[in-house]
Amino acid sequence: MGNLRTKELSKIGYTNDRARSLVINTISKHFKHHTREQLITLLTAVKETPAQYLRDEILGKIAATFIDDVEECHHQEFSLLEETGRLKIYGGKEIEHGAKKQMEVAMSLPVTVQGALMPDAHHGYGLPIGGVLATENAVIPYAVGVDIGCRMALSIFDEGESFIKRYAYQMKVALKEWTHFGMEGGLEVMQEHAVLDDPAFQLTDMLRKLQQKAARQLGSSGSGNHFVEFGLVTLAEDNTLGLPAKEYVALLSHSGSRGLGANVAMHYTRIAMDTCKLPREAQQLAWLDMNSEAGQEYWLSMQLAGDYAKACHDRIHANLAKALGIQPLAIIENHHNFAWQDTLADGRKVIVHRKGATPAHKGEMGIIPGSMTTAAYIVSGKGEEQALHSASHGAGRAMSRKRAKESMTVSGLKKMLAAANVTLIGGSVEENPLAYKDIETVIAAQDELVAIEGRFLPRIVRMYKE
Repeated sequence: MGNLRTKELSKIGYTNDRARSLVINTISKHFKHHTREQLITLLTAVKETPAQYLRDEILGKIAATFIDDVEECHHQEFSLLEETGRLKIYGGKEIEHGAKKQMEVAMSLPVTVQGALMPDAHHGYGLPIGGVLATENAVIPYAVGVDIGCRMALSIFDEGESFIKRYAYQMKVALKEWTHFGMEGGLEVMQEHAVLDDPAFQLTDMLRKLQQKAARQLGSSGSGNHFVEFGLVTLAEDNTLGLPAKEYVALLSHSGSRGLGANVAMHYTRIAMDTCKLPREAQQLAWLDMNSEAGQEYWLSMQLAGDYAKACHDRIHANLAKALGIQPLAIIENHHNFAWQDTLADGRKVIVHRKGATPAHKGEMGIIPGSMTTAAYIVSGKGEEQALHSASHGAGRAMSRKRAKESMTVSGLKKMLAAANVTLIGGSVEENPLAYKDIETVIAAQDELVAIEGRFLPRIVRMYKE
């Protein structure tokens, strides 16, 4: 949007958060090559003669904010549908009943158009983990998840196994110095990234309050199954990256948007549940109308949280590469807790929620991890329509964290790590490999969704330790 700032928007009549949020989203997507003067002229015209723009596909929502009789509907009640949208399940034999039941409830929402359940699916809040849901003009905060923008990132380096053997100690030191795990805190050295100067931070009161927290936590990771690890990647022949099919040192990370995303998720989930009343079994699937102020604010905040999650991975990878004096040949990354605007084969425009699912449009690259001792796969999408262009986001949990803790000892975990030639820094028995489904079975169940481009095996793993 060039140099057009919040003060300038207010000066020409865009005085509320809703209008400014709509402007930021619309202009950055459709008018990013316009000059500052052209933007001011256009936005002034929309403000002064909004009725002329109401039917405009791009500017209509902005114009609607200046029409007095356009009012937001509050506390609306909805019933579930008896006939549901199209649902496709992959690897159904390995998916627990509770996850399937949750998905069936999601499919009965009146805003649902289509859905898919990935082979790593398991029970979650609202939409199951591994659930993909396409809705019409509605965004569901709990179908995105609490950790907005949770994602994978993989850096590939032009080094082989001998590098890990020679510099294992330096890798461990670098991981200890340049990663931080846990709900609070961050790296000792404050990090810098352009995302902290994103004007979106100034568009709502909540985002303004979260900006300093985001700065403190930049470059750090959460708890649970988040990790940063060094390992070896073997690339397939004729891989999409165009790199020789050999073994490389690689850095793989998994984490999300920290406190920023969590606060955004909880705030707008409460608004959704207050304004969109559903039967008890579907209550957590309350949605925000994309034409509403809350819907636009959530969408804006979700985009910012996603950009921030990417920035955290950017800093992790840059810091570790610098510490070891190496530069990546290639970087692959993907969100797996997010919502995207997309168009179905029949031309309908929808919001596609992926809660624990990897985008897999034709040729789109992604990473599907296993566990701390098993393989992660580099994949490219095949663009399967029935899967809503999606794939699994990992192996998926086979047991709850409580059960995993009860069924594994520290000594038992150490034996598993030794057998796999893996060094673990931190970590806990809750994340032991047996707590997850077999990654090979999960990958085999989605053969029609993705093509395998490479296989990563972990060697030095850093995780959260309670």
